[in-house]
Amino acid sequence: MALGAGMVKNIAILGASGYTGAELVRLIAGHPEMQIVALSADRKAGMEMGDVFPFLRHLPLPKLVKIDEIDFAQVDLCFCALPHATTQAVVAGLPKTLKIVDLSADFRLRDAAEYEKWYGAPHAAMDLQAEAVYGLTEFYRAQIATARLVAGTGCNAAAGQFALRPLIAAGVIDLDTILIDLKAGVSGAGRSLKENLLHAELSGGTHSYSAGGKHRHLGEFDQEFSAIANRPVRIQFTPHLLPMNRGILATTYVQGDAHLVHATLQAAYRDEPFIHVLPFGSLPSTRDIAGSNLCHLGVIGDRIAGRAVVISVLDNLTKGSSGQAIQNANLMLGLPETMGLLGAPLFP
Repeated sequence: MALGAGMVKNIAILGASGYTGAELVRLIAGHPEMQIVALSADRKAGMEMGDVFPFLRHLPLPKLVKIDEIDFAQVDLCFCALPHATTQAVVAGLPKTLKIVDLSADFRLRDAAEYEKWYGAPHAAMDLQAEAVYGLTEFYRAQIATARLVAGTGCNAAAGQFALRPLIAAGVIDLDTILIDLKAGVSGAGRSLKENLLHAELSGGTHSYSAGGKHRHLGEFDQEFSAIANRPVRIQFTPHLLPMNRGILATTYVQGDAHLVHATLQAAYRDEPFIHVLPFGSLPSTRDIAGSNLCHLGVIGDRIAGRAVVISVLDNLTKGSSGQAIQNANLMLGLPETMGLLGAPLFP
């Protein structure tokens, strides 16, 4: 189906058997201008989506197939929810006219050396990387609207950037003392079987991971914050895994006047439909954004004068990944940015 005004857009999802693929299906099921015409999986090809994810059994969905079985001539936009390092080759083999939103890390970093540094192997499609637009919608809106290939952000990177980008741009904080302490739900680690994610290994406790400047999302922080400041910006960042399914809570410590920090964030996000800055002193919770495309921000002062704490929360599967992807796709397809994404959070 060719793109046209008033026509429902045909959507393909590659890697539909993972968490972000299932989240895309859940959200698109309520989208008035998108319909899913193809779903791919590797090991689960030939299965019904409702058998892989019973919570989707009520939806009339196409059967999971191999990627090479999809007729992309009938697709208006493709979401790639494939594992990191596999998307490059897949995207290179797709039609050059196809609009693509990639949810992996393969096209996030613009510098080939930085990609190899953080992901341990050379990038295999730098010609495509040159045209990819970084998919943090609120800050790349104009570029996304005309893009063919959009690279969705990391979920942790999104949570940290929503807290910090306006502050760095406005020059209201010290750039050399930024620290992010982040807590993330286990779905952010993907659906593959891993010993450390077994219930008995994870429940009843928490632990840090990729500490000491080793987390790959630092590549995104370095790239984006340095570009805003027009100088190198290197932050401290330590993520922790919590025994909960969804959600990210990032506590960001900065040197700067807390009331000015709050006012700067309020001004930056005043007209944003999905980013809500709470009244000064109010603190957000992951329970208030679960399953939604919302990000809540809270600011408080520290007992030490001249320091502030910014807390950002979002759902890693929605605003941190699949919801953000649909927000970008709406722009790419000429649809209202909020379409299909205004559902209220799940509570309790």
